Amino acid sequence: MTEPRGERSSVRYYCTAGNGMEPFLVQEVKTKLAAENVCQIPGKVLFSCSAGIHRVRELKAAERLFLLLRRDSPVTLPTHSGPAKAASVLQSRLLGDRSEWTSAVMTWSRLQRELAGRRTTACTPSTALGPTRKRTNREEEEEERGIEREEEEESGNGRQQRSNGQNETQTSEKKRKGEEEENRVERERGMERRREEERSRETRGDGESGTQRKRKRDDDDEEEEDERRDAVWESSREKQNGERGETSERERKREEEEEDEEEERGAVAEIRGHGPGQDHNAERNCSKTGDADKVEHGIEVETAAGGDGTLREPGGDKPELSPPVPIVSFRISCKCTGALSRRFSTQELSRVIGAGLSRLLGWKADLKNPQLEVNVYLSDDHCLIGMPLTRLPLANRSYIQTTGLRSTVAWALGSLAQIQPGSCVVDPMCGVGTILIEAAQEHKDACFLGMDIDDRQLQRANENVAFGDLRNRIHLLKASSIELPLPSASVDAVVSDLPFGRKFGTKTHMAANLPLILTEMERVLRVGGILVLLLSPQLSCLLKKLLTHPGTGPTPPQDTEPQAGLPSHPGIKPTSTQETEPRTGLQRGLPPPLSSLKHQATHRVSLGAIDGLIHKYVKTET
Repeated sequence: MTEPRGERSSVRYYCTAGNGMEPFLVQEVKTKLAAENVCQIPGKVLFSCSAGIHRVRELKAAERLFLLLRRDSPVTLPTHSGPAKAASVLQSRLLGDRSEWTSAVMTWSRLQRELAGRRTTACTPSTALGPTRKRTNREEEEEERGIEREEEEESGNGRQQRSNGQNETQTSEKKRKGEEEENRVERERGMERRREEERSRETRGDGESGTQRKRKRDDDDEEEEDERRDAVWESSREKQNGERGETSERERKREEEEEDEEEERGAVAEIRGHGPGQDHNAERNCSKTGDADKVEHGIEVETAAGGDGTLREPGGDKPELSPPVPIVSFRISCKCTGALSRRFSTQELSRVIGAGLSRLLGWKADLKNPQLEVNVYLSDDHCLIGMPLTRLPLANRSYIQTTGLRSTVAWALGSLAQIQPGSCVVDPMCGVGTILIEAAQEHKDACFLGMDIDDRQLQRANENVAFGDLRNRIHLLKASSIELPLPSASVDAVVSDLPFGRKFGTKTHMAANLPLILTEMERVLRVGGILVLLLSPQLSCLLKKLLTHPGTGPTPPQDTEPQAGLPSHPGIKPTSTQETEPRTGLQRGLPPPLSSLKHQATHRVSLGAIDGLIHKYVKTET
């Protein structure tokens, strides 16, 4: 159940987005999250919201999600400063004060626990959501395996410490037993020597009387018995002392740990500004400040054997004493452009920032498997510092098996179509069905129809639709885009990505057939319907010419009979003919002018190696 908005504190986030996708992301965070303080910069969108992290994670136009730690003006270094001076300026500008980092880590830890709780309390997958949950579980297993590896390393460290303590106790026990054995052997040897001396004196006959010799033997026997009793009593006492020694050894280790903790607190006090001559005050102030920080920021680190090493807030079942600043393993990921990149490389900047963060908070750098990652973006326009909240990008779709068009761009195409409940949406060149699947995931009460002339693409689209369990809402049909088997004015929206011929080969000459394709799309649209197309820059220029200066070529021949069950329309052939030998635009002549399509918007978006242009039109009349 979602918490009421008033009960949640607002959190500051930022998301990365592809070039040209920032306006779509701004609109999405405002609509879905009721976000505030929304700010758009190239490649990123910053916003504040009090929605739960699981809702923020469902953003479709974003690439990655971060907790915003700081946004600042660009860093400017003195012109003739040396490396040491420049590093000092960077650290003072970027790191700020300790409380800012402590508060950010507390928020990051809380959000991580919410994400983990969401995965733990997820319902058992139902039959309707089986394929979708299958992909999600696989991704979650990968994340859990990474977490388990971290837990094993932490527990391994704890077991190593325990085994070291046990080894020390065993060594001292063996040493004590060896000393006891040596003392016993020495006593036996002494008694044996005295017996031999007595026998030798008796043999020499040194003049003593028999009564005296007998008395002396009795005295020796009594002395021997006393020594035996003393040995037994001493052995018993040493055994008891050994048992007490184990207890004292544990107490000694506990005292050493407390001393180490006090030393660590003293080091933190020095970081806070205490001088070396104020040891007692530093320890006392550090102890008080640590308790205050623990109450104010609520950060704890599980250090017990077998703990997972995650940061925790107070209020747990077994609160433990923690240092004022949690010891966190971290890694710096730095991206730098502009003037600063000409003075420092990315590796040098990461090293300088990491060294300053270690001195400020006592954190440990770990490049392979850190608990926390800090992302730093430096440019001539801004400075951003954040912490990623998810391991996988938000652009990864768990409900798509075979990817085609970039998922964020496919979602943007569907959002421009303004799909309403009950709408009928058509993609005449659906490919693997990415646009239809993204739109169907967003709009539950609409129906979708995908068409393509390529059997392989249709097969992949069918697999994707089945994987997302959308067969009851997405229907596929083999048909040519220049002869759509649909009645006129029968659909509410046409959304399509016209093939560029780069990623997937195409036998269709798009430049020659573009007028015919647009004519068919205009025909099947109802009045007020929306047409959204993704085109290459070349096709975009051609489209503008067609709509600005429509051709007046010959009308297509009308000597063919319409297909049974379909309306009579110029140029439509039976399905069997259009599947085998569709005629090009040059063979059929130019279509009539496209006067009913009114341009509304054009967006340039990045598709990786090239850019694409999204055109939006509305049909105004028949």
